Amino acid sequence: MSGSGTTADDDPPLQTAVWRLRSRACWTDAAALLEHHAATDAAAALQRTSLLTEQCLYTSTGWTEAEDALRTAEALARDDTERGAAACERGYLAYASTLLGVRDRADEASVALSRAAALLAPGAAGRPLLDFRRGLIAQNISDAPQSARAAYRRAHAGATAQGDELLLSFTWRHLASLALREGELAEARHGFAESLRIREELGYLVGTAPALLSLADAETEPEAGRLRAEAGRLFRLLGGVPTWLAPRLEPPTPETVEAN
Repeated sequence: MSGSGTTADDDPPLQTAVWRLRSRACWTDAAALLEHHAATDAAAALQRTSLLTEQCLYTSTGWTEAEDALRTAEALARDDTERGAAACERGYLAYASTLLGVRDRADEASVALSRAAALLAPGAAGRPLLDFRRGLIAQNISDAPQSARAAYRRAHAGATAQGDELLLSFTWRHLASLALREGELAEARHGFAESLRIREELGYLVGTAPALLSLADAETEPEAGRLRAEAGRLFRLLGGVPTWLAPRLEPPTPETVEAN
């Protein structure tokens, strides 16, 4: 659910096209642009895996395609950095499957991320993303908020040092969610607002509705209502993605209205 957004004027045309498709929830089309390169190039194979894994997390579909892409990335990995990055993707795919209730792969996720930690050097480019994903496991699978906070803070510092704005939007949001859980409203509001600001500046449309809803949870009315309405508009614009927002954003059925 993270990675570098590409917005610079000197970005390669292929990467610009991939980013625009990804940000609009067109993961299959974005992955198709990389398919030729991904057959022989480890970096392209890893990026393609990341796209298809994000599709799984946001739509709960495409698991077989993501697994196939991951196996290709693992087969092409030539050194510890590439093997560590592939292990990080395996852990994230297993985490998504567990989180969404598709199949319990929590043990696989933990083992894969531990393997990634052993392979990636402390200063490796992929280390902040790994720290973030370990935070997700701690928060959402292990229910260990203190461990999650420590991991998110490491990820946040690393993303800041590397200038990874999209990853920062995720670390801001998840640190804020922990603050909200503890009743620290001002801290939560600041973190959620920063996450939303970054996603809007990057044009990460598919991640904007979740950011709006998170900020709404820390705001009071009428601002909270305005944020939820905007989140609903974006959710419908993207055809109901991310699917896990549906219970909060889809209008109630006539039967539900009548029952209430």
